[in-house]
Amino acid sequence: MKAARIHSHGDYDVIQIDDISIPEPQRGQVCIHLKAAALNHLDIWVRKGIKGIHLPMILGSDGAGVIHKTGECVKQFSEGDEVIIQPLVYCGKCRQCMAGKENYCDQMGILGESVDGTHCEYIVLDERFVEPKPGGVSFEEAAAFPLVGQTAYQMLMKRARIQPGENILIWGAGSGVGHMAVQIAKAVGCKVVATAGSQEKCRFAKELGADLVLDHYKDNIAREINDFCGRVDVVFEHVGPKTWDTSMRVLNKGGRVVTCGATTGATVSIDLRHLFFKQQTVLGSTMGNTDSFTQIIKMVEEGQVIPRVDKTFSLENIRSAHEYLEKSNQFGKVVLEI
Repeated sequence: MKAARIHSHGDYDVIQIDDISIPEPQRGQVCIHLKAAALNHLDIWVRKGIKGIHLPMILGSDGAGVIHKTGECVKQFSEGDEVIIQPLVYCGKCRQCMAGKENYCDQMGILGESVDGTHCEYIVLDERFVEPKPGGVSFEEAAAFPLVGQTAYQMLMKRARIQPGENILIWGAGSGVGHMAVQIAKAVGCKVVATAGSQEKCRFAKELGADLVLDHYKDNIAREINDFCGRVDVVFEHVGPKTWDTSMRVLNKGGRVVTCGATTGATVSIDLRHLFFKQQTVLGSTMGNTDSFTQIIKMVEEGQVIPRVDKTFSLENIRSAHEYLEKSNQFGKVVLEI
């Protein structure tokens, strides 16, 4: 089979299309013939170099396809079933997993970072990491939402615990995780202020349902929010230093900042006096538990959330896909057709 692998870290040219053997499912496992697999910024970070990653590594965390073969004692799936893949890897046995906090598992990992991923023609996984593909969506759409949808749901619903009527600021609505967050917040009944970096992306954010859309390169975010709603109850952060000060400035008393990323750097400053006096909360969030995955699948199936595929590339053209994503050209998700 063909697989997009890196044997060393670096620029786009370190990605190779290798011919390797089709893996065989063992007891309790399924072999999936992938039809589509999405890209995430994680793929860029893995390619460039994250400490502890074994090489060679098949990239990719998201995928959708058809069951090709089943191992012994597989109960939920049969050959030919259309499925999507859970990006989260967890042991399923520890105290955290047994409590439904799989993303707190000491052995927690992500496909394409901790173990070989989805940018290939076939993948073998334990059946617990596989779910039926939602009806009414294509393989490309099904591959577009698992990681970003699960992450956004966990951030907003499990960590920030958003409520109807609250004001939510979502940075980078054109991104994969951002476009999921806008739709989840609107489905709950929140007022959404979304930012984007171009006129086209601002139009995209408006189409997603955002109540106020701002250009984070041109607009005075704090002033515009003040005119619109005063302050916000929740800030959906995944950027880092370039947005952090504004995030804290526009946050209401008792407000929550929830963050899952640091694309512009890892170090920010916090004035503790403002934090305790305004009784604000800063929340970290990584991936989501299995219930978050189940819930975002349900929202997609019910049409509350629509995965947006911006552009597709062939597996052989994956280097161009990386370049396109790294330049932040996308509205929604970049997907590989396999």
